[in-house]
Amino acid sequence: MTGTNTSPLRVALLTYSTKPRGGVVHTLNLAEAMARHGADVTVWSLARGGDEGFFRDVDPAVTVRLVPFPDRENETITERIVRSIDTLRSAFDAGAHDIVHAQDCISANAVGTCIRTIHHLDQFTTPILVDCHEKAVVNPYARICVSRAVADEVEQGWGLTPTVIPNGVAYERFAGAASDSPESVEARRRWSDQLGDYVLAVGGIEPRKGSIDLLDAYGALRERHPELQLVFAGGETLFDYRDYRADFDRRRAELDVEPIVLGNVPDDDLPSLVAACRVFAFPSVKEGFGLAAMEALAAGRPVVARDLPILREVFGDTVAYASTVAELTDALDASLASDPERSRSGRSLAASLTWDDAARRHLKFYARHPYPGPPVGTRG
Repeated sequence: MTGTNTSPLRVALLTYSTKPRGGVVHTLNLAEAMARHGADVTVWSLARGGDEGFFRDVDPAVTVRLVPFPDRENETITERIVRSIDTLRSAFDAGAHDIVHAQDCISANAVGTCIRTIHHLDQFTTPILVDCHEKAVVNPYARICVSRAVADEVEQGWGLTPTVIPNGVAYERFAGAASDSPESVEARRRWSDQLGDYVLAVGGIEPRKGSIDLLDAYGALRERHPELQLVFAGGETLFDYRDYRADFDRRRAELDVEPIVLGNVPDDDLPSLVAACRVFAFPSVKEGFGLAAMEALAAGRPVVARDLPILREVFGDTVAYASTVAELTDALDASLASDPERSRSGRSLAASLTWDDAARRHLKFYARHPYPGPPVGTRG
């Protein structure tokens, strides 16, 4: 079933969490943009730990369906993911939608027949998680990637050919936070009063984000700039990174440094936090696009990123790159100096990537890949 000229296309976007992870941010912005273009969009997600809504308000034009997912004590990560899939599967009504579009492995396994956005590819060792990841790549009837580099990984690994539709960026939010308006100046001042001069990383402390490498680089950078702070924001995840966090804490003690770990920052406060930083650090070892770094460019901040093919594709020469801790230290140091030309090119790149364009491209993709219907025996 597809939408007609008299009835809007009914699109289900599914994500695994209500927290501000990159894929969730993508899902909400895409949903709102598609609703502006006339689609009837419903966002489905698990409401973990009693959550009553997403990390931010969602445009009322988008329907939100949250499936309760209470915490359980002593549950392994594998058990939690399997229960996540089963819980979402039991609640989802495929027959109520013309397009079913999953944004991650959990939701793709839960709904079966779907379009899948592959934001990045993971590497698991637990058999159940390996199987979950494999099915979420192979079973969807159509696939989207947010960068050509990830699409090439899918083609090389599975012989499949995803369509590339880049992320948008909420340019006005972050550019506005860097403006000279009295409200923006005051918001940045509050962060500066609290944190001083700081290097910022968004995404929490975890292996994929290269957090320990950044900590090592900061240890060396602090010798050159004793006043400079290192700040981590965000970090909600399904996975258990306690061992990595213990390694991080051991290394912090060895270096005798005290990074500031903010945890999740209210969505309304995030743009000013980004706009007030001296440098935005993005040393991730695996990414699909780099949305947080693109938001930093929108705010006119210098960005130092891991030298990855994906990030070179997305960011070109608008950011500085580093492969090693020593290179990261030097690049962060150099980025403390003003570079108006790079700042202008970064803003221009961020402004060119809009969620409205992403929405239009998704709607055209849906028209080329109509939903074949749910498997026999499912709801709807």
